[in-house]
Amino acid sequence: MERKDIKSMTKEEIALELAEIGQPKFRAKQIYEWLSKGVDSFEEMTNLSKDLRNALSEKYIVPSAKIARKLVSQIDGTVKYLFSLYDGEKIESVVMSYHHGYTICISTQVGCRMGCVFCATGMNGLKRNLFPGEMLSQITSAEKDLNIRISNVVLMGMGEPLDNYENTLKFLQLVNDDEGKNIGARHISLSTCGLVDKMYDLSNEKLQITLSVSLHAPNDMLRSEMMPINNKWNIEKLLTACKDYTESTKRRISFEYTVVDGVNDSEECAKELAKRLKGMLCHVNLIPLNTVSGKEYKPSQNSKKFCELLNNMGINATIRRTLGSDINASCGQLAGERNS
Repeated sequence: MERKDIKSMTKEEIALELAEIGQPKFRAKQIYEWLSKGVDSFEEMTNLSKDLRNALSEKYIVPSAKIARKLVSQIDGTVKYLFSLYDGEKIESVVMSYHHGYTICISTQVGCRMGCVFCATGMNGLKRNLFPGEMLSQITSAEKDLNIRISNVVLMGMGEPLDNYENTLKFLQLVNDDEGKNIGARHISLSTCGLVDKMYDLSNEKLQITLSVSLHAPNDMLRSEMMPINNKWNIEKLLTACKDYTESTKRRISFEYTVVDGVNDSEECAKELAKRLKGMLCHVNLIPLNTVSGKEYKPSQNSKKFCELLNNMGINATIRRTLGSDINASCGQLAGERNS
């Protein structure tokens, strides 16, 4: 019999599982609390009997994210992890320190199939989806290693969260649970390259998370060159979905725009982008490009002027603060090195 992933279950689901082997409901609460603390095995659950621990081990697995490599920035203390999963696959997470607390950027897939041309993660394609428990394990492993409490989560690491929709949704439920990690929805950001159908599904959930949309270009010709997903859902369809999302959730959309030298950083691009976004409840997050080995794109020298142009045309825009530049803190680069 294949063992089930217990860390991807809610407390209520664990209670139903335990009822089948005659265990009282309070045991589910005990197990759920242990899982939220980040234990990697039933042996660590010391308030359970040895017989129960053995019985649970036969039926369930506790997925973990074991540290395979750890890099710490000498500039700002940003920590980058290469985690090893149960099947030997590798994923990355990044922990950043801000004045409001610690933020972790987690992965949702091993690899990615979206094929964005400037991204390190997609170079080797998609290996598999992560389970909700594996997403949680990135948080708990980092918290245990650094002896901190993480207060903010960004789903912007390896993978496309909405391409792993059901598992991502379950993770959001678990991480938000006040008896689990208890991280508020407004402290969670989810980044998508623009899977329009899933954006509508997410909108219907009425979650109070922040939705970040990777735009990276002001027109279809340029965006299709950079992001193959644009051939399926063009900018017009994407922005319509974004407007519908803001109306449904009353939450501001954050547009990610990686500024690439000589590609999408001209004054004409800024004007075209401002025209497209005029009147939307949104913010443009200009991202300095991380140079990726094997990719021809270079960081723009024009980011400040581009940002000023957008703001002067009534579009709220800022340049993202660069963290961990000495440890290649953008996701996908370490895993790419190990798998090449």
